[in-house]
Amino acid sequence: MLLAITERGLFCEAGNFYIDPLRPVETAVITHAHADHARPGSRLYLTEETGKAVLQSRLGPEARIESLRYGQSIARQGVNVSLHPAGHILGSAQVRIEYKGEICVVSGDYKLANDGTCPAFEPIRCHWFVTESTFGLPIYRWPDQSRVFDEIRMWWRENQSRGRTSVVFCYALGKAQRLLRNLDAGVGPIFLHGAIDRYLPAYQEAGVVFPSTTKLPEEVIGRGLVLAPMSADNTPWLRKFGEVSTAFASGWMQIRGARRRRSVDRGFVLSDHVDWPGLLDTINATGAETVWVTHGYAAAVARWLGEQGKNARGVVTLFEGDAEGDGD
Repeated sequence: MLLAITERGLFCEAGNFYIDPLRPVETAVITHAHADHARPGSRLYLTEETGKAVLQSRLGPEARIESLRYGQSIARQGVNVSLHPAGHILGSAQVRIEYKGEICVVSGDYKLANDGTCPAFEPIRCHWFVTESTFGLPIYRWPDQSRVFDEIRMWWRENQSRGRTSVVFCYALGKAQRLLRNLDAGVGPIFLHGAIDRYLPAYQEAGVVFPSTTKLPEEVIGRGLVLAPMSADNTPWLRKFGEVSTAFASGWMQIRGARRRRSVDRGFVLSDHVDWPGLLDTINATGAETVWVTHGYAAAVARWLGEQGKNARGVVTLFEGDAEGDGD
């Protein structure tokens, strides 16, 4: 078998490397820079070229990171390794492994909608596919993203009419840049929390164009929109924007109870992960004979695939059951 499950994560023995390892290893191939996939301490990291700067900022200056362009292949002990667009965040990649005629693809996290912040997901034909299942239940079906951004614009204008500052909580890496890239700056000024602003140069270096933002909090009071991580809620930092209306942008907003738990005024269904129909379409597009399912509803998805005649298996990871994880 090309991959084995070990206490350190997915291991390719023939090539002597791990993919998104759970603990420090000699060589780690990283699908993307979110914390549940990229952990510090490994001797060498391999990632996609446009995501290298983001990964470096997450792991620290001492981390040794090498990069590949999308589609570029390298050989490790006779195993050919290449990275291909996953559409999740900047630099996110599927890892394609080929050895002695067998092809395995590890998807990492992925979404099918093209949001303009990274290359769109590309299905890859393979014998063996490892897929996430963060939203692997039939209830999760994403609305068209243009409709979601229309909803955000209307909510923003409504808040302006009431003299409220609009605050959208979101993950600082990936979701925030997707929101900013697609916001209508003609509605009003936009302000970014520092945890979000720090990642913009890497995106801009990759050619992503964002609307202008302001550095002055007073410019957005009562009429602007603020993008901030959830950790900023109920803090002195947030209070400087006056009366606010809050929202959270996430796939979990598909479920009404999730919005109540977040204690926000509005939920926008916007996920950087594949939904249920997209998950099934992707698995079929790969043509894979064997499917491993991880991250999320792995057991349920594997069981369903098995009932459809697939050779499927749920793979438990360190973050199995961490429902509202990084970058949803």
